[in-house]
Amino acid sequence: MLKPTDRIAILLHEGTQSSKGKTGISLLRYSENPIVAVIDHACAGQSLPQLTGIDRDAPIVASTQEAIEYQPNVLAIGIAPSGGALPEPWRQEVKQAVAAGMSVMNGLHTSMADDPEFQALLKSDQWIWDVRREPANLAIGSGKARSLFCRRVLAVGTDMSVGKMSTGLELNRLSRQRGIRSCFLATGQTGLMLGYDGIPLDAIRIDFAAGAVEQIVMRHGNDHEIVYVEGQGSLLNPGSTATLPLVRGTQPTHLILVHRAGQQHIHNVPDVPIPPLENVVRLYETVAHAGGSFAPVKVVGIALNTFQLSESEAKQAIDRATSTTGLPCTDPIRFGADLLLDAILA
Repeated sequence: MLKPTDRIAILLHEGTQSSKGKTGISLLRYSENPIVAVIDHACAGQSLPQLTGIDRDAPIVASTQEAIEYQPNVLAIGIAPSGGALPEPWRQEVKQAVAAGMSVMNGLHTSMADDPEFQALLKSDQWIWDVRREPANLAIGSGKARSLFCRRVLAVGTDMSVGKMSTGLELNRLSRQRGIRSCFLATGQTGLMLGYDGIPLDAIRIDFAAGAVEQIVMRHGNDHEIVYVEGQGSLLNPGSTATLPLVRGTQPTHLILVHRAGQQHIHNVPDVPIPPLENVVRLYETVAHAGGSFAPVKVVGIALNTFQLSESEAKQAIDRATSTTGLPCTDPIRFGADLLLDAILA
């Protein structure tokens, strides 16, 4: 739906420097489309590279009305407000964008394409893409991804929003640079909005979740040497249901554990601690092996999110994780993913 020439403005109010702007930040880091404006009233006028560390020279403006002067033709919803619905003032900004001729990429659970207010404003050349829609023709899982000869690498995490997608994207990019036939399969709205094939896993009924993952892996596995599957959620998070279907559907050959350096408990659930990383490694390996029902799977490396640390602190955290787990560890965004890819290929 999105064309390479489409000019994007990202609605990112209060998300440029918070976790609820994960989608927008990922678009800034990885999208190949021109991003002509970021809409965030909290950071308007400031430097995007200085705030985010992303080398993308787009202005930060306070409103959709201000963004229009940079001539975007697509508005991307880059924030995930609590409950999945846009606050009314921000909804009005989306209406302004549609009235000004923009199409909309919507990664929220709340549908916009069926909204009568938006429908009344759309012209023939405009569209609204609700990314979180369950695909058709789903089936239950059968574990048949085991029949593939490719490496199937799944990123798993100690919590939600720790960097599983970014880890997969960095590994895929590095693999292609090395001449390896690899692909990245999206399982969330951000990866789909970046143009990768995949599924919106959290929009799929739980009975069909593993089967939906299995379908996309089978669709690409025979044509690639490595398939990187975007991780979702965490087995440690009491609100997460996505990780187990990913394990079942991919039948992974390799796991990469992703963790935010220094995080000691599940975000917003302080009474659920994150165990030592070596314990989490054993947990994921045990679940993937399922007591011998499936092939044994190893966590081959640790991707450590050190964004909030200085460079020296980040290197110390990486050294500690390497020492306690005995596994190669790096921050793939900050220091590159070579150590992790080497472990996958070993």
